[in-house]
Amino acid sequence: MGELKEYKCPACGGAVRFDSHTQKMKCPYCDTEFDVEAIKEYDEQLEKDKEKKDDFSGWQTDAGSQWEEGETDTIHVYTCQSCGGEIIADDNTGASVCPFCGNPVIIKDRFEGSLKPDCVIPFKLDKKQAKSAYYQYIKGKPLLPRVFKNENHIDAIKGIYVPFWLFDGDVDADIRYRATRVRVWSDSKYDYTQTSYYSLERRGNMSFSAVPVDGSEKMEDALMESLEPFHMEEAVDFKTAYLSGYLADKYDVDEQQSEQRARTRMKISAEEVLGNTVAGYASSVPESSCIHVTGGKAQYALYPVWILNTTWKGKSYLFAMNGQTGKMTGNLPVDNGLYAKWLLGLTGIFSAISFLILFLFSLAGI
Repeated sequence: MGELKEYKCPACGGAVRFDSHTQKMKCPYCDTEFDVEAIKEYDEQLEKDKEKKDDFSGWQTDAGSQWEEGETDTIHVYTCQSCGGEIIADDNTGASVCPFCGNPVIIKDRFEGSLKPDCVIPFKLDKKQAKSAYYQYIKGKPLLPRVFKNENHIDAIKGIYVPFWLFDGDVDADIRYRATRVRVWSDSKYDYTQTSYYSLERRGNMSFSAVPVDGSEKMEDALMESLEPFHMEEAVDFKTAYLSGYLADKYDVDEQQSEQRARTRMKISAEEVLGNTVAGYASSVPESSCIHVTGGKAQYALYPVWILNTTWKGKSYLFAMNGQTGKMTGNLPVDNGLYAKWLLGLTGIFSAISFLILFLFSLAGI
């Protein structure tokens, strides 16, 4: 059984947690604030003073059926140091809260040795701000069912430190494009169109730093990427105190498994950069591409993410917010009736424009 970590308030003994507003540890009971380093030193002193360790092991009964072989391999039971309640976690849970007393707990062995993160971006936005951002996000969506705002409810809001691999790399890109320019003119008898074709080559060397790749199978890669950017200049050296009051997972997709996605992201970015230099042409299509990616140095980091789950008409909808910048993303239902009216409206606008153009041409005698 692994060891849980709780940070205690030196003033009243309550469990303290990291406060995203003050960037300090704060006791919710007496409102006393402490620097992260001060709490760490106080905790180390408490560890030195400990002579005995209480055992709050839970009792077992004959109720329930037997587990199948291997079924409990990824399930771990811990004892809350504050109330003695049992906390159940899987292999990847690094921080949680006690379901009985609500105190934040950290599972120390998830972040020790080779599993210890290099850095962490602390939460800057709290749960109240995440809830406010959600309601702001669903405002003004023209195709959102009108009753969704009133009938859906937030089932859960969780602040989670999501594991990421951050890759550095260098890219040498060489791309050839087939481009066209079109010239149109008329005389008294004919309309003319001249199309000129060009072969363009673009080369460039680029360096990428801290390209993030989500290291958790629980989180959709596309959802996490839509929350970017995270600002690495605000990252700090990892300390378990930053996890207090939040959930946290260790990676279950390792560095080697993440390398290909990092290389693909660098390749796509390099292609976009070179593609943006092809300007002044009617069209441009890549004909050949040679991308050489080198480097591969990686860091293990934890990024702050608020996860919101809502329910409407029996269906669950997932939303996520960047806990550093407040950027929100998620999936929303669409009102089919409003969507049909929207399409009809666009059709009407295009028809009116076409009619106006034909009318002007007829006036001009064309």
